[in-house]
Amino acid sequence: MQARDIYIYLMKHSTKFICLLVLILSFTIPFIPGVDARLIEVLIIMYVFIMFSSAWNLLAYSGQASLGHSAFLGLGAYTSVIIAKMFNLNPLITVIIGGLFTAIIGLLIGLTCVRLREWFLAMVTFGFAIIIHTITVELSGITGGHDGLPTKHLVSASVLTITRYRNEYYIILIFTILSIYIINTVIKSKIGLAFEAIRENELEAKVMGIDTTKYKLIGFALSAFFSGIAGALMIHHIGYLTPDIYSIENSFRPIIYCISGGLFTIEGPIIGTFIITVIWDGLKYFGLIYEHLVIIGLLLILIVIFLPRGFISIFEDINKRFRSVTYQDTTS
Repeated sequence: MQARDIYIYLMKHSTKFICLLVLILSFTIPFIPGVDARLIEVLIIMYVFIMFSSAWNLLAYSGQASLGHSAFLGLGAYTSVIIAKMFNLNPLITVIIGGLFTAIIGLLIGLTCVRLREWFLAMVTFGFAIIIHTITVELSGITGGHDGLPTKHLVSASVLTITRYRNEYYIILIFTILSIYIINTVIKSKIGLAFEAIRENELEAKVMGIDTTKYKLIGFALSAFFSGIAGALMIHHIGYLTPDIYSIENSFRPIIYCISGGLFTIEGPIIGTFIITVIWDGLKYFGLIYEHLVIIGLLLILIVIFLPRGFISIFEDINKRFRSVTYQDTTS
């Protein structure tokens, strides 16, 4: 095979090769010389929010919006922690239970406001997050109230810190990969086509015979499920849970990441979370504790104005140019 043929083959399958390289790098990072517990900690939290953002994006893909998704993040965390303490179960088991419980709650919320659209629904979810926060604080006998609850780590706390971080890193990385794979499978399936039809025009979707209520509930339940798992994994890694998990910041983070990366795409939440996290932590590393909020705000304004499709549009344009050059090479 000549160099030209290899080049053409790489261009045709560029996306697959990039995904493969990212996976290889992700699995080797903890053993790269110089990588310490601090960097692994940042990556772990980033993976959690990639999962959380992808879950929020799935809801948006089905034509629904949420301003209170931290409610599902927190519900999954509290359910997992409380069950782990009550029944002395392995956290990895209670993480799944937390996700399932959150999916049920998401389904119930969806049933109560399935007829609402876009930002009307978003305001309901925002109010739901406030209600859940209040209930959590009031049930201090179970939840610990403002003081919070200690949690079981995903890996025994007796293990050397860097080793525990590495092990938890791989657990959360695998959960993140599986979540993205399942979400991608859903989007490319019949369910995903129904989601897209509802998002583009719900009335026309109904005329086409799509049961919009059923598919919107599926979208809500799936999004809540993966959000609950993300919250449970994050809290079991951190080791302590407080009502702060329901914060407005945690509700707006997936929105920021998805808009920055690119809405309604699989890659968007991943790219957005990675870039914003690097900028966010980079600015804090250089001592810009308060200034980083202003800089991130300005960046978001610029993205909305100049990159309305998010950072992914840059990669898509580059890919199109490469494919155009490749096509000209093959026809010349």
